[in-house]
Amino acid sequence: MTTAAQTSETIAREVARRRTFAIISHPDAGKTTLTEKTLLYAGAIELAGAVRGKKAQRHAVSDWMEIERERGISITSAALEFDLFDHRVTLLDTPGHRDFSEDTYRTLLAVDSVVMVIDAAKGIESQTRKLFEVARQRRLPMLTFVNKLDLPARDPLELLDEIESVLGVAAVPMNWPIGTGDRFRGVYDLRRQTVLFYERSGGARRAPVAVTSPNDPDLAELIGEERRAELLEGVSLLETAGTRFDLDAYRAGRQTAVFFGSALSNFGLESFLEALVELAPPPQPRESEDDIIDPAAPDFSGFIFKIQANMNPRHRDRVAFLRVCSGVLTKDMLVTNARHNEPVRLSRPSRFFGRDRETVETAYPGDVVGLVNPGRFAIGDTLYAGTRVKYPRIPHFPAEFFGAVRLRDVKFKQFDEGIRQLEEEGLMQVVFPIYGKREPILGVVGALQFDIVEARMKNEYGVTCQVDKLPHIAARWIDDDRGASLKLPQGVLETVDRDDRRVLLFQSDWEMQYTQRENPSLKLLAVA
Repeated sequence: MTTAAQTSETIAREVARRRTFAIISHPDAGKTTLTEKTLLYAGAIELAGAVRGKKAQRHAVSDWMEIERERGISITSAALEFDLFDHRVTLLDTPGHRDFSEDTYRTLLAVDSVVMVIDAAKGIESQTRKLFEVARQRRLPMLTFVNKLDLPARDPLELLDEIESVLGVAAVPMNWPIGTGDRFRGVYDLRRQTVLFYERSGGARRAPVAVTSPNDPDLAELIGEERRAELLEGVSLLETAGTRFDLDAYRAGRQTAVFFGSALSNFGLESFLEALVELAPPPQPRESEDDIIDPAAPDFSGFIFKIQANMNPRHRDRVAFLRVCSGVLTKDMLVTNARHNEPVRLSRPSRFFGRDRETVETAYPGDVVGLVNPGRFAIGDTLYAGTRVKYPRIPHFPAEFFGAVRLRDVKFKQFDEGIRQLEEEGLMQVVFPIYGKREPILGVVGALQFDIVEARMKNEYGVTCQVDKLPHIAARWIDDDRGASLKLPQGVLETVDRDDRRVLLFQSDWEMQYTQRENPSLKLLAVA
């Protein structure tokens, strides 16, 4: 019989070996390639099929949607669980495109640390800066991987200075590149004081590594006297004037440890991944509405941060992504959904590997599991067993683009089902005009999401539809609506959401200001 002490020891041991992190970057910095190569080094896949790989190779594991494979971009967060250096790792691959920033924001609520990928030729780009700010608000520790050193790149010292000046965080290099572009030969590991050489292996398989000392007399012969002198000069400068790595400062978000390499060519990856499991924190205590919840607490708790429809095209199922925060989740356990205080049995929890899933018997803090969702869960729901817990709600981003979605065939039932399920995912907000034709109006954070809706309705529901863009720029819910008549300018569109709450759509800030001025008792809310 298992005692409470044994259970507590098991939870503490499993928490200590968990690492749950997300990878963020500007589009095309190499985020998905780094994800694939991490899986390659973990032994989770045998061949890395990067987005830019050969046509004969398969697509990235994390990009499983048809439209992701057609366009070569990540449009939804993917969860991948695997073992790496005796640790259980959950990697959440996030969309890089700014139009999907809300999905990325929700994903960052579910992780304990972040890896930021930077293109060595471009440095800090706009979306990198925005995602960094989200991570900073969450106080997430961040490792930085400066990618594409095997292509023409900026000076490493210049890149470090830009990280510090633009992001306002101390940048501490953990390795140093030996050359760039076609002269890139490897990296000098500053922690271990060893030189690591990499042979080009086509990128699909693990790169062979040769290790030597910077004082090796054969070093000049291997890399040339000029590059050897550059290396020793750079290392000397870092040792005398560079910032020292401080684990506490990194975990507090005041420092970022910087690694140089090339994900596509497998240069610099192994030492980066070793540092990731060594430095990144295990699951941390989480704030609930009433208390701080320790991951090693005996009672189970977790929250839903994502819902995804049609991961299995044969079954057309909906899956809720649950981050385990405390205790142990077990198959068939009875939990309570804090939103409506109703019991729910977790009959088939599953672990993720991109689209693939397999049923699990137990899950520990830090794990992300899938729960089949026949409409019982919503984004932000807290599930718990034992002591009542409720984690803070997950906010929606205000929509900035609006479009009327029109059915172009006669599949009314599939059309309604598709719109409802995509809304449940949080892909868009849906309202309906009070007057005139009751066609759904979609509100999204980025205009590219309209294309995604059309494509997914066609691929996943067999429905042909068209989103016609509207001139409106903002939606506002009416707080404490009592059906009062309002004085509105001509361009304002009156709508209701699925809960029959009145929502006003505005074409300009002037219309919003006029509405407030003419209806002084009216209170407008940016989110429901």
